[in-house]
Amino acid sequence: MYSEWLFSYGTLQLPSVQIATFGRLLDGAADALPGFEQTMVQIEDAEVVATSGQTHHPILRFSGDPANRVVGQVFRISSDELAQADRYEVAAYRRVSVMLASGQQAWVYVDARYAPPQSLGEAS
Repeated sequence: MYSEWLFSYGTLQLPSVQIATFGRLLDGAADALPGFEQTMVQIEDAEVVATSGQTHHPILRFSGDPANRVVGQVFRISSDELAQADRYEVAAYRRVSVMLASGQQAWVYVDARYAPPQSLGEAS
């Protein structure tokens, strides 16, 4: 049932966002993503702002430098829940497949302008 892994470093870790997006609280484990830097992006989608309660959300830029590291949580979710996460994220984000510090392959939403090369695995 839960066949996908999703790494979150931002609002998808918030219980209120999980309930609104997935209809349940997710059980996560601490992990980190090397090779990325975190910054902020302004959110203009009123529904997303209402769900998160925030006008600015964290967003990741690929740096390729293994010394850069973003901490967060990795969650096991269903493919339907992954589609729900896709609907929650605004156009500034692109979902890509990455290798976490733990060795777990997972999806993560990154800045579409600074996404990693396709060789890291891109969502279709």
